Amino acid sequence: MNRRERSIAAARAAPEGAEAQVADVEARVLRWRCRRGMKELDVLLERYAVGVLPRADADERRLLGRLLEHPDPQLASYFLGGERPADPSLAALVTRIRTSCMIDAT
Repeated sequence: MNRRERSIAAARAAPEGAEAQVADVEARVLRWRCRRGMKELDVLLERYAVGVLPRADADERRLLGRLLEHPDPQLASYFLGGERPADPSLAALVTRIRTSCMIDAT
């Protein structure tokens, strides 16, 4: 179990009423994962994370986690090169991120 997984597991093992704490830990982990090796991706993903993660549901967070598993060159092609992910749910997320950051989707 890596450090991120231990943090989430610890938050989940917290007493009742700690559901908000779990969501907060997951949001922080995802926001940290938005830090990439390319400044352009950092700006896009961090802006989305700050604006959306505080109110995102579990499905949206899982989907963002799946997107962040892709390597930087692939993410750059999705956001900057106009390529679309084959998975329709990931493609929709890319569109939402681009829209939230007001990037022309052409």
